[in-house]
Amino acid sequence: MTELTLVIGNQNYSSWSLRPWLFLAHHAIPFKTKKVSLFTDSMERDLAVHFSDNKVPILIDEDLEVWDSLAILEYLVERFPETRGWPEERSARAVARSVCAEMHSGFFGMRGELPMNCRRRFPGFEPGPEAQRDIDRVLGLWRFCRERYGASGPWLFGEFSAADCMYAPVVMRLLSYEIPLDTVSTVYARTLFESPAMQQWVKAGAGEAEVIDEDEADWPSVPF
Repeated sequence: MTELTLVIGNQNYSSWSLRPWLFLAHHAIPFKTKKVSLFTDSMERDLAVHFSDNKVPILIDEDLEVWDSLAILEYLVERFPETRGWPEERSARAVARSVCAEMHSGFFGMRGELPMNCRRRFPGFEPGPEAQRDIDRVLGLWRFCRERYGASGPWLFGEFSAADCMYAPVVMRLLSYEIPLDTVSTVYARTLFESPAMQQWVKAGAGEAEVIDEDEADWPSVPF
């Protein structure tokens, strides 16, 4: 079997890159990474050879390229069915896809005000009304999934799934900006953050030297 290649952006900032990377790393699927420095003079040149409209991530499997985080996750679940990347039970699987789609298409207030940052914390951060509405919705989704479908394990749907990958950047955001969490959400966030694959990503992101000014929150910060 040919080894996969995942084209990603800066690990400190690229929330979309984190999602399929986490799935591959969590399941110990062999893959190589090709890192592109976002918003640099070399980015367009590095991505011009791909058909992704200058966006990351991109999964390369022999002569096939798949782009967009959610599409890559869907492909990986099909490619590696032993990962059981979606819940087995039909209703749980439908809800998992719903929460992934909601993450994929929404929460712009939270994304804009709380850009992902693996190396900084923002004590005392106060989200605006739109971001707070998004945060409240996310925490409500987590509680709903854990309480209704999470009996078999510590993840959103019990067992690790694509849904956990889609919400991994949100975990990073909420912890970095020290957002107050309810008990259920705290336990879930710590489970994901402390997982070996997530820690590997965070360590890599924290070790990067590049700074993307537009992805740095306008709030006093300290090292994570």
